[in-house]
Amino acid sequence: MTAVAHVVQQASGAIGGGHMSAVVFIHGTGVREPRFTALAGRVAAGLTALRDGLRIVPYYWGGTHGATLASGGVSLPPHPHPHPQSTARGPAETPAEPADVDTTAAWAVLYADPYAELRLAAAGAAGAAASGERPPGFVPPQLKVRTQLATLAAQGDAAFPELGPGLAHAATDLAGHPLLGPVADVLDPDTLAVLVARSMVARVIVDALDEDTPLVPIGETRDDLTDKLAEALGAPPPGAERGVRTLLLRTAGSAASRAVVRRRRALTEAAHPAAGDILRYLSRGDAVRADLRTLVAGLEAPVTLIGHSLGGIIALDTLISAPLPQVRLLVTAGSQGPFLYESGSLPSLEHPDPLPPHVPDWLNLYDPRDLLGYLGEGLFPGRVTDVAVDSGQPFPAAHSAYWTNPVVYRHIVDRLP
Repeated sequence: MTAVAHVVQQASGAIGGGHMSAVVFIHGTGVREPRFTALAGRVAAGLTALRDGLRIVPYYWGGTHGATLASGGVSLPPHPHPHPQSTARGPAETPAEPADVDTTAAWAVLYADPYAELRLAAAGAAGAAASGERPPGFVPPQLKVRTQLATLAAQGDAAFPELGPGLAHAATDLAGHPLLGPVADVLDPDTLAVLVARSMVARVIVDALDEDTPLVPIGETRDDLTDKLAEALGAPPPGAERGVRTLLLRTAGSAASRAVVRRRRALTEAAHPAAGDILRYLSRGDAVRADLRTLVAGLEAPVTLIGHSLGGIIALDTLISAPLPQVRLLVTAGSQGPFLYESGSLPSLEHPDPLPPHVPDWLNLYDPRDLLGYLGEGLFPGRVTDVAVDSGQPFPAAHSAYWTNPVVYRHIVDRLP
């Protein structure tokens, strides 16, 4: 099936019917099936929950126009040899960080190494004195937490469906991890439950990012799920600061860089379709834009184009190239269009040429922590509205968290024609 036939088929089966406001959603880099269907469904649900009478039309360009590795990936570097055992080192003697340090930095460390916090606790355990003789019937602390983890693993991912797939796998891996023994010996059960919960949540999110999922929970949802998971492991309900920042940030740099070295090939493989899609679009983007124009030509006004990441560039380029009178609003999220324009790399418009008059109102959403989101107001005064939306996630998770953020949908629906 050609790209045009595919998108037209999607349009005819889109949500809603009859004459109504149409919203065309254009995905970003690296998105392929079945993730695209899940992403488009999430966007449709977020928009239609706030406004009735919308026709959601997904434009899936990745299947036909996305980059592929023609030789099966022989250009990718091999796995670096991992260290047989990670040498845990205690935190260096550094001043305590300010109390208002952003906790997203601590989660960034956990995303680089989900076991980082446990490694630090185990390093402290290495120098702890033996606790002496155990009373009759004493149950080692690690046995209890290993049993709880095995129970979670047996329940499967359905135990915490909001977290998405991977919890059972994370619980199984952690239940057999050698770090649990020394950590359980020095931490109280409540603190241990919290550290274990954070480790598992970080592992699930890391695995999702490695799969290039466009649906990562925002920070508030992540923290709420972590609290619930900690309670399931025996911790009391949250009420006080649990120390994630103090324990992690003093060694953030070394923990993150060691983990990145270990994951070099995984990072390359995850980046391939994204980087390849960008390069392919910039060199051969005419067909992508032509198919989008064909799709929009079959829709009645008013039409809104919503583009994420490269999808925003595709939408912007298409609108600049020639008028599409049906389109009354352009929405970009985490998109690099303004940067490409300013750097002289946008195919359809060369700096300092102005935005053509036929380009409609432009809402540009960006997360301040998303390093792939850029601003347009300074480049096109009066033509672009930049709006910050904070997911509470560090980069790169922030780039994938737009479509689970309720604030994003409210800003879009408020401006829909």
